[in-house]
Parts: sequence; C-alpha cells; structure tokens
Amino acid sequence: MSPAPTEGGASARTPGQDRTLDALGLAGVPREEPLLYPGAWPRESGLLDGDRLLPLDRAVYEDGEGRVPVLAIGSNASPGQLRHKMAEFGIASPVPMVRSRVTGLDIGVSAHVSRMGYVSASPVGAPGVVRELFVLWLDAEQLAVIDASEGVPMAGGNFDRVWLPAPDVRVEPGDGSVLRGAYAYVNRHGVLHDGTGAPRRHPGAQRPLITELLRGSARLRELFGVTPEEFCARARADRRLCDRGTRLFAEEKRVTASGLERYVDSGPDDPFAGSRTPSAGPSGPMP
Repeated sequence: MSPAPTEGGASARTPGQDRTLDALGLAGVPREEPLLYPGAWPRESGLLDGDRLLPLDRAVYEDGEGRVPVLAIGSNASPGQLRHKMAEFGIASPVPMVRSRVTGLDIGVSAHVSRMGYVSASPVGAPGVVRELFVLWLDAEQLAVIDASEGVPMAGGNFDRVWLPAPDVRVEPGDGSVLRGAYAYVNRHGVLHDGTGAPRRHPGAQRPLITELLRGSARLRELFGVTPEEFCARARADRRLCDRGTRLFAEEKRVTASGLERYVDSGPDDPFAGSRTPSAGPSGPMP
C-alpha cells in the first residue's frame, strides 16, 4: 500500500507512554507554519481528545450513532491541524481517526493558492490505486467546522463536500468491513496536472512542491517570490494575491479535472440538516 503523504509522528504504542501531541511529534499546525503542510500524520488509528491521541477501540460507527465518515486527504489527517481547527470554534469533543485502506483515490494538488500560505492537497479519482488514508468520524458540530475550514458554505469557497460511494471508492477501516461510502472534499478549481494532462500527485511536502511550481513559471515568481519562504509569506492572508495565483494556474493551462466532479450534488441528503453550525470564527473566511 502507498504510504501517507507524511508520517512525521507516530501514535503511542507503549502503555503509559506520554500520548500528548507534543510528545508524539504530531503537534505542528500548518495553518501557523505553512511549510509544515500537510502536517505529521499518525502511524495508527487514534482518538484525538484535546491535546492527546488516545487508543481507539472501534473503527466504524453505524448509521444513527451521530457520526459520518470523512476522508482526510491533506492536513485534516494532521492531529495538530485538526485540533487547531476545532479550537477556533470552541469544539472540544473527541474525534475518532481511523487509518484505512482506500482504493480508487489518489492525492493530487489543488489548483488554488490557499490564504493559509500553502498549496493544498485534493483527492483525484484513480481506479485501482490503493492508499492508506485516515477516515474521520465527525459529529454534526465537527463536520460543520471542517466544512467551514474548506469553504464549503461560501460561494467563493474552494471545496465541495461530496459523497463517494462504494464500490467506486472502497474504504476498508481495518476491522474486516467495507464502508458503504465516505465524504471527501473536492476542489472547485480542479487540480494541477503533471504535464501530460494527468493529475499530478502531491509530494506530501510544501518545499519541493512550491520550488517546482515557482521554477516553472516566471509569472508565478513575480507574484510570490523565488523561494518557498517568500511564497508562503506573500500568500498568507492576502486574498487578492492568492486569487491571482489561482487564476494564473488556469491561464497557464496547468489545471485539469479531478475526475470526482460528477459526485458534486449527487450524494445523499445532508446528514445533519438543521443541526447547529459553529459561530463565525477565524477559519470561516480563510479556506
């Protein structure tokens, strides 16, 4: 199986071992340090509870238990990033994170420049490709937070939340079962291609990705500088500049479809329709 984009930390295995994110090497927050993106992923499933990653005693939640499965493609699989997003809205409830075998998806490069200062990951359809990704089992409030962080409720947001049904995408959480489907966030701008027209794979680190993008475009260097550090510093929180960079990707014909666009607006009804959404906060306007 293909590895996760980054495995900079490992969840604890020894009873009594310190399970804080700091101790596990999982506390980094790409929203605060863009070159950390996508952040460190755990090596195994766990329950994110505040600043700790605890052992997880189940891999699947059934319909009616108030949680839905969401595939984490980029930094949503980073406990530090996930904790940061939840804390911005005052959400402290635990988040189950289940490392799963996923067939039919790969990790591409979003065709937009994030106001967080990085170029994020996006799922792409990839029949037959197997990756190990995390499934987050989110309740209504947690799902609303992640939706807001991805710009789903915003007309100018960058992502749509879509339902990817089995067998199109096969998700095996490791307990012998296969999920009937899972949600994922598909980029509204498309993804970057590799020069042949096929979606390029996200390298799992910002520095080599941004270096290559800058090297390939004089116009991009004019906007964002010549180093990854300059790129991140200029992009961070500058909506107009990020929008210009996003348009430039399209103008320079670097963009292709993810292959998942057909799932937009084709899935089941909103699982938590009518539930309370989080108050407006720092994540809302800055996907």
